[in-house]
Amino acid sequence: MEHNMKRLFAAAALLASLQPVFAGEMSLYSQPDFRGSEVTVRDAAPNFRDFGFNDRASSIVVHSGSWEVCEHKNFGGYCAVLRPGEYADLRRFNNAISSAREVERWRDRGDGRWDDDRGGWRGDGRDGREAWREGREERREERRGWHGGPGIELFAAPRFGGESVGLTGDTRTLRSMGFNDRAGSLIVREGEWEVCEHADYRGRCAVFGPGSYPFLGDLNNEVSSARRLR
Repeated sequence: MEHNMKRLFAAAALLASLQPVFAGEMSLYSQPDFRGSEVTVRDAAPNFRDFGFNDRASSIVVHSGSWEVCEHKNFGGYCAVLRPGEYADLRRFNNAISSAREVERWRDRGDGRWDDDRGGWRGDGRDGREAWREGREERREERRGWHGGPGIELFAAPRFGGESVGLTGDTRTLRSMGFNDRAGSLIVREGEWEVCEHADYRGRCAVFGPGSYPFLGDLNNEVSSARRLR
């Protein structure tokens, strides 16, 4: 009997070690600046209609993990990946999010903190909200460290693949950089940027705030100019 109990406890300990130590968490708010009704998700949400929150999100706090938010249910339509941080105004996604899922898991660095493949700080093993609040100043310091570098980086392939070009200011045409109609994804590190399908900011345009955008939807391989709005 004692031998069987030991085996049972050993099996339970093994199963516990295989569970995710720190799953992602994201809160969505019905109004800008984190006001109004709130829904918090920790697992994939293929249809926000199940929560009575379809097309209602106007601001988001990503407490931990990287989350893909999409305009249609079942992760369809236009999507973007949001990393830990505060998104007070969703712009392109305002009242247009119907599904979301975590797309990146953190690994244990061995010192009580967690990071992703790029080595960025993302929180610890405590409650996600607590880690977010305590890490707010550190994230602000990281954002200040972006100053002086490219505010936006364009990639030649979806999911940030291929060649890339970084922009620090208004660019009336990407032709001189050899990047006209080539962008398939982008990362905004600072500010809000308008990207357009024609030179001189003409044609179809879209505004992107800080975050990672693995797909550009209708603007895929159609971007010819970009400028910072603020």
